[in-house]
Amino acid sequence: MARVRELHRGEPRELAGYRLVGRLGDGGQGSVYLGEDPTGRRVAVKVLHARLLGDERARRRFLRECVLAGKVAAFCTARVLDSGLVAGRPYIVSEYVPGPSLRELVSREGPRRGGGLERLAVGTVAALGAIHRAGIVHRDFKPGNVLIGPDGPRVIDFGIATAVEAGTSGSAVVGTPAYMSPEQIAGEPATAASDMFGWAATMAYAATGRAPFAGGSIPAVMHRVLTAEPDLSRVGEPLRSLLAACLAKDPAARPSAAGVLDALMDGGGNLLGRYERGARYERGDRFEDGDRYADLERYEGGDGTYPVEGGGADAGPGRRLSPRGRALAAGGVAVLLLGGVMLGLAWRTDVGAPAPPETVTEPIVRVGR
Repeated sequence: MARVRELHRGEPRELAGYRLVGRLGDGGQGSVYLGEDPTGRRVAVKVLHARLLGDERARRRFLRECVLAGKVAAFCTARVLDSGLVAGRPYIVSEYVPGPSLRELVSREGPRRGGGLERLAVGTVAALGAIHRAGIVHRDFKPGNVLIGPDGPRVIDFGIATAVEAGTSGSAVVGTPAYMSPEQIAGEPATAASDMFGWAATMAYAATGRAPFAGGSIPAVMHRVLTAEPDLSRVGEPLRSLLAACLAKDPAARPSAAGVLDALMDGGGNLLGRYERGARYERGDRFEDGDRYADLERYEGGDGTYPVEGGGADAGPGRRLSPRGRALAAGGVAVLLLGGVMLGLAWRTDVGAPAPPETVTEPIVRVGR
């Protein structure tokens, strides 16, 4: 169950008709409260931080991403119920999921095993596939952004906090190093393939209690993501092969969420046989339900479903890291390793829109080009 802190003096007791009964936590962009609607139903209320109120762009993006989140199938996330402005301050009201994050659960009870791990993998990759079909790239898929509700896992905090941060930092990309893809570390735009990398790292954590590139300093973790093979030695088959494919350094070599879900439903299947490693996503490739490629052209903002701005994410296809991106990534990590120079490093509690507060903080690193 999510931990709820009592409200302190000076904190609001009511917002837009919702009674606030406690605080779930704080993220980099907003505070999250446990609230009740007029009927007594419990909800999660996220309010943009006061320090961002003067940033009109951040306010617009906060609410725009709320609209996008509302397009995602309700089964896979904490459903958005309401949003608006109170005294010029944006808020988002979401379904309250009474359960811990995956990170909390593994920390408290240990790695997932057997059928429980299989259900988690199926539920989360199905959710990620629904998010991608809605034209959204999560960009920060990690254990703290998966809630274990009484009716199954929910993926939260997609495209909301990340969009605000990216919108206030030019071409910077924000993420959690142990779950960031190589292209994100290189400062290139995140894509659906980047999410598959984060999903695989998260499932490895669920199966072993340890991220596949974790350990040591943040620069060392980033270096391993770019150059080392993931440690999947404690993950059993057939999941190990699926995760290995999703953790390919080349984003275009990773299978889609639909492909992984199909393989999982087939008992693991022969993913590398059905979806040859190294096959390329191409712009304009499309799929009918169950096939590999998403309708990628509609993710490019042409129909307004996901406007692409600056260095933010797009939901387009996976791609190879460009030579410039590889050089920037290698050079950036080398500088970090040699000089300890951190590029906009910040620490924050890992809390999503309706997420419970985490007792352990994770590093959120900003990589600019």
